[in-house]
Amino acid sequence: IPQVMAAAVSVIILPGNGCTPVKKANWYSWLHDSLTSSGVKTVLRDMPDPYEAKERIWLPFIREEMGADENSIIVGHSSGAEAAMRLVENTRVRGVVLVAACVTDLGEESEAISGYYNRPWKWDQMKQNCGFVSQFQDRDDPFIPWETEGRVVHEGLGTELMLTSRGDHFMTRDFPELLLHLQEKIKG
Repeated sequence: IPQVMAAAVSVIILPGNGCTPVKKANWYSWLHDSLTSSGVKTVLRDMPDPYEAKERIWLPFIREEMGADENSIIVGHSSGAEAAMRLVENTRVRGVVLVAACVTDLGEESEAISGYYNRPWKWDQMKQNCGFVSQFQDRDDPFIPWETEGRVVHEGLGTELMLTSRGDHFMTRDFPELLLHLQEKIKG
């Protein structure tokens, strides 16, 4: 990635709930290190309220402490994807990459407490505030059903969709497809 292009954008990685410390969870540190080594400013921080991922705590932190703005690409995984969607209802960003996104609390009180699911999603506002919206979703995700959750996100946002059949909720140590996708988006 040319240094000039890399310097103009930052990538902010939002983890799923319960992923703390973030540097030891899933592919987050791997992606952070891969992007940083190619000259891309990448932000990965332990989140406040990591187990409940409350919107009223996470969104101000993402804006004020992580620096989300019009030059940011937000990568949100699981609860981080819902945080990213609520963020871009009112914040302009360069783009969003959603990984294992959903639109309901799945009947789980531990998800409902976050506050993301208690009102309609503002799809049009989200689209207006994003240069692009991409989505990695899995048909065989053990937690997020494709038909009733992932498909709704795809249809609501008109995402560029990468649909897989991995069966792992993208809970792996690396994620090369995501890295390549981000590199393409950063190049423009």
